[in-house]
Amino acid sequence: MAYGSFAISSKALVFCRPCYGGSIRDLPFSLRTPTIGRCGCVGAIAAPRNLVKPRKEESSGKDIRGGRKSKDKTTPWKKLDANEFGIQRSMIPESTRMVLNKLRKKGFQVYLVGGCVRDLILDRIPKDFDVITSAELKEVRQVFPRCQIVGRRFPICHVYVDDIIIEVSSFSTSARTGKTPNKNFRKPVGCNERDYIRWKNCLQRDFTVNGLMFDPLENVVYDYIGGVEDIKNSKVRTVSAAKLSFIEDKARILRAIRIAARLGFSLTKDVAVSVKELSTSLLRLDPVYLSFFSLVLLLLARFGLNIFSRLLQSRVQMEINYMLAYGSAEASLRLLWRFGLMEILLPIQASYFVSQGFRRRDGRSNMLLSMFRNLDRLVAPDRPCAELLWIGILAFHKALVDQPRDPTVVASYCLAIYSDISLSEAMEIAKSNTKQHNSNFQELSAQDKDIAGSKLSQQVMSLAESVKSAAKKMHDRDYLANAMSKYPQAPSSDMVFMSRPLLERVQRMFGSVRRKGDGERGVPSLDRRINYKSLALGDFHETRRVFARIVFDTVYPPKI
Repeated sequence: MAYGSFAISSKALVFCRPCYGGSIRDLPFSLRTPTIGRCGCVGAIAAPRNLVKPRKEESSGKDIRGGRKSKDKTTPWKKLDANEFGIQRSMIPESTRMVLNKLRKKGFQVYLVGGCVRDLILDRIPKDFDVITSAELKEVRQVFPRCQIVGRRFPICHVYVDDIIIEVSSFSTSARTGKTPNKNFRKPVGCNERDYIRWKNCLQRDFTVNGLMFDPLENVVYDYIGGVEDIKNSKVRTVSAAKLSFIEDKARILRAIRIAARLGFSLTKDVAVSVKELSTSLLRLDPVYLSFFSLVLLLLARFGLNIFSRLLQSRVQMEINYMLAYGSAEASLRLLWRFGLMEILLPIQASYFVSQGFRRRDGRSNMLLSMFRNLDRLVAPDRPCAELLWIGILAFHKALVDQPRDPTVVASYCLAIYSDISLSEAMEIAKSNTKQHNSNFQELSAQDKDIAGSKLSQQVMSLAESVKSAAKKMHDRDYLANAMSKYPQAPSSDMVFMSRPLLERVQRMFGSVRRKGDGERGVPSLDRRINYKSLALGDFHETRRVFARIVFDTVYPPKI
């Protein structure tokens, strides 16, 4: 950045609260400092100062062994003031605060734990808020009679607040079911019993950035394994050795990609190497199991028909949904491709990337990435879409790859999908469209200005049928196994991530257009406000509208 006649590095420019003159939370994390006082911000052309100056745990004063490259490398044991990160209690949803307060009033210790603490530090909206308590799970049930204990290997409580589920785990359960701490991790010297319980629980976490605890009452963040340091350095690091961590839980491979994509972090060297080495182990990922009682209770929670597909989904689908439905789909796809995971999870799309001449670190874009970029602009961690939407995008794109279509055909299909107007009306509006389509996409054929009438109608209906066929191919093990047959050096995968009921819903939603409409008349507005609750539940009409908007904005990009 230039200021007058001199230049200053944005990394060396650090604002304090008084000099910035606003909320410190309006600044990116890399430009924050907890300093309150004079600093001479603009003139500070110095090396970047420490962004967080934590005070060490008074009872400890010493370091603990951490899961780093060398056994001699230590990780400071830290107790941090949450105000230094700009965290306020008001940032915690009322439903979560209610659960915390009720358990606290009963005399139990309660903390927020995991990714929500990381996101609060980064000034991001957490996907959800997980609670851990000193109460036994049966004691949690006494406080919340409607709650349900779920899980066999790692049981937790689902506490229902209206139609929201708050996951509550117990220190005692974690201690019984968790692994024994690695011998390289040494108990902090001089720590009291509460410190030791917190420390031991953090060692059972997957990544250091997820191993933070936040006490909202004391307004303190506990960092026993270097999570804050890795957040500062934008690193995804496993708590234990990466290879052992991924062998223990194969889903952590996908979680590492998801965290890196969502936060813009990079993987540490050992994590990156282990992700590549163990990529094929995802073929043996265990499915999700739910108890009968949790199934009944979830159905009664009024989450809509979408709950059936969620209950039947595989663990892989759940992890892919976390990647693609919460606002970081494009980055996730790029990382899946870069680390060779796309061939395992999405072989059809991997074949497309190869046919496009995409290299592992390719910075270019294509139609598939462009559609998911437009999806990312509309969704976020607190307003996700149902998996129906991104599966529909994959199926639609596959249909265009198999047979490129005239932009007018695509526009007519989108308009018919969007507003349920008659096909003839959709075609008439599409023909009058004066916007310039993106001619860089090979999935779009040369525009025929004379296409109209029955010929246009037949091609639109053909496109709808092609989308249904493409979705079916994504559910066909034999087709998936042969998707990369042109590239024998690639691993073969016949992994099907969606259930039969979900496939049928996708086909009904995107594989049909109305010849006679009963929707709105006139030119529909693609800027209509999105009903995010309906979108998250997989509502038929809302999902179709958002899908059509994404496709239309990709084919006819708005002028900037």
